[in-house]
Amino acid sequence: MMMFGGTLQLVLAIVYWTAALAVHYTGVGLPLETVLPGNFAHGYLMLYGLFPYFIFGFLMTTYPRWMNGPLVERPRYIAAFLGMASGSVLVYIGLFTHAALLGLGVLIHACGWGIGLLELYRVFRAAGNPMKTHERYLNGYLLLGGLGMLSYAAGVLLHAPLAMRVALTLGLWGFVLPVMITVAHRMLPFFSSNVIQPYTLYSPLWMLPVLPLLIAGHVLCEYAGLWQWRFLFDLPLAALALWLSWRWDLRRSFQARLLAILHMAFLWFGIGMALYTSESLLLLGGSALSLGRAPLHALGIGLIAGMSLAMASRVTLGHSGRALVADGLVWACCWGLHLSALLRVLGDLPMTSERLILPSYLFAALIWLISVIPWAARFAPIYLRPRVDGRPG
Repeated sequence: MMMFGGTLQLVLAIVYWTAALAVHYTGVGLPLETVLPGNFAHGYLMLYGLFPYFIFGFLMTTYPRWMNGPLVERPRYIAAFLGMASGSVLVYIGLFTHAALLGLGVLIHACGWGIGLLELYRVFRAAGNPMKTHERYLNGYLLLGGLGMLSYAAGVLLHAPLAMRVALTLGLWGFVLPVMITVAHRMLPFFSSNVIQPYTLYSPLWMLPVLPLLIAGHVLCEYAGLWQWRFLFDLPLAALALWLSWRWDLRRSFQARLLAILHMAFLWFGIGMALYTSESLLLLGGSALSLGRAPLHALGIGLIAGMSLAMASRVTLGHSGRALVADGLVWACCWGLHLSALLRVLGDLPMTSERLILPSYLFAALIWLISVIPWAARFAPIYLRPRVDGRPG
């Protein structure tokens, strides 16, 4: 159910943004104006309107398995989905009509979110497995995401841009990014061990508390205006990410496409933090060069969107009774999404942006749509049908 919502949003959220970019580059106006600046709307739709569906869908499936706990109760996950989905619909309506409707949509979405979080916490409390380290951190990140939604609603209803900015910061750095890295930390070595032989599992638990500390340092530097000192936190994050890509054996992951697309997405974590580090060091050295939003989109498209598509592919195939094999379509769609990330990054880098004769932002959005529409057409119907192997689900 949640995966179905995320699949629709993979297309809808970028249809909106592609239309907005087309207006910007062509000058042809749309019949409806948005009640918020485009960047605020785009940030919300991606961080709260898209990726959380995949995150909740994955965690509601895996929490009972990870911790040997009770299953998520059907009335609770239905209520959570209905709250989030109805809130999302109202957000789209409000975005083009009235800020009050938009704010109400965010609040309803947050109510569905809260129901889902409480249900996950119930599973967490009742689980018999004493090792719940990953889940403790994930519960905290989900709570931060919910607080971010409330901050965004307050910003919309009270016309407070700072509250919306805080919400988007919490959405990326306090919720989506650490959730993706924490899930990867648990699952990538496990998935790899099922394919790569010989393989030594490596999941250092010390990384789990280090990650939020380094992220908090990055965010504090941004809000304090100390961008030149962010490298103190970004450099360790980049080094850790690239080291894990090597330690988890990115090269040998290409023995199986379904595994490789997960490793490819995780590699963007190291690339994104390396770009943030480079920008910080340039500022420290007195350079006026800016990398714009290249680091942000390396994380947002390459890591987060790439990991969502890859993980959703694997989970959907496995839990619908299909073979765990990425066919040509899944493989091409994931590569297309990485091409979208690359083009968006190159469009902001000073050494490449001037050499691109095409509007890279618009073309990156178009490539996203070209990549995800076939994927959505393949996978969305799967969520509406019984398992092909006849098992419950």
